[in-house]
Amino acid sequence: MGSWGILVLILALILLRQPLIVLMGAITIYCYYFLPDPPLESFKELNSVIGDLFFAGDKEILLAIPLFIIAGNLMTHGSIARRLIRIAAAMTAPVPAGLAIASVFSCGIFAAISGSSPVTLIAIGGLMYPSLTKAGYPTQFSMGLLASGGTLGIIIPPSIPMIVYAIMVGVSVTDLFIAGIGPGILLMTLLMAYSIFRAGNVGRSKWDWTEIKIAWKEGTLALMMPVVILGGIYSGFFTATESAAIAVFYAILVEVFIHKELEIPKIPKIMAESAEMLGVLFLILILAVSLNKFMIENEIPQNLVATMSEMISSPVTFLIGVNILLLIVGMFMDIMSAILVLAPLLAPMAINYGINPVHFGIIMIVNLEIGYLTPPVGVNLFVASGIFKQPLGKVIQSVAPIVGMFLIGLILISWIPEISLGLIGSGAEGAAGK
Repeated sequence: MGSWGILVLILALILLRQPLIVLMGAITIYCYYFLPDPPLESFKELNSVIGDLFFAGDKEILLAIPLFIIAGNLMTHGSIARRLIRIAAAMTAPVPAGLAIASVFSCGIFAAISGSSPVTLIAIGGLMYPSLTKAGYPTQFSMGLLASGGTLGIIIPPSIPMIVYAIMVGVSVTDLFIAGIGPGILLMTLLMAYSIFRAGNVGRSKWDWTEIKIAWKEGTLALMMPVVILGGIYSGFFTATESAAIAVFYAILVEVFIHKELEIPKIPKIMAESAEMLGVLFLILILAVSLNKFMIENEIPQNLVATMSEMISSPVTFLIGVNILLLIVGMFMDIMSAILVLAPLLAPMAINYGINPVHFGIIMIVNLEIGYLTPPVGVNLFVASGIFKQPLGKVIQSVAPIVGMFLIGLILISWIPEISLGLIGSGAEGAAGK
């Protein structure tokens, strides 16, 4: 069976639509039973597994994940999202499709705070959908725009999937965050162009300077949050983990003590909701890191790279194949599952073809971002159906043209590495095999 057996097992369980905990458990059992040379002979030798679990849990960057989720939940229950929307709407009033563009900006800014696509969709979509339909925007257009705008939460930094990829592959989280800026702007631009094309004459008005003044006065602290978080990371003033802690502190300070729109007694409930989201995720993440360490020690990725090199001769062929694979995987697996399972296997192959691992991480995340909008497991489709109270079929129809535009963006991001790597000055070789 060997190394290829892992891929066969993964694909079989994906097709059977097994949950992630079953997938990771099956892979772990397979690896520890079939792959060691010599095989494990007693339960005493499983002490190494326990040691691997401690190794996996002893990573500071793991703290960033629950902290960013808590910060996002605090802002969802508070008023930061509403204040960001008011600024964006006031500033884009006379622009073609101004309110729609304000929705895209709001999604992008909130994504830069929460780091989560579903949280972004819930926070911005729940507020903007009634406003868009009331202003005369078509229902189907409004649904598709907001469901797609919510996916910006995983490509615009800080991004929880980027943190997970960095842990699994061993690259800099800060580099990944910086690399996400260009692709994030590209996808936002595509969404705004789509808005102007579909609804350019809807709801245009003149600038209301009184409204602009009030919006900025009430929303400056909300708008400063991504500036503080991202500015601190990129300047090197604090780490990604420290920025997550600052995000929680800032959200509590602003929402509870300045805006006074979040009551202190509600905070324990928000913490409990966040803990519920994280319980299973952390167990699986630690298990995945331990399994990754096992596979590296047993040269499983290296063996797959050697085999793949015999079958695929160029970076271009590899990227075409891996993009197709990830688009299919994104239809059946959520992004965390896909990164935990596939990143340790695919990233070494990408490096072997001269593709920078940071650039490959962005490619992988954009592919799986599109998966948020494709059935049968597209998370944002189900979230949008729930908050907009529309049938799932209508939501799928609404996002179809935007998925096509995102595929164009994916092609550009894959074959023009400077979009991702330009700001970090890596000079890395890209998909075209420079």
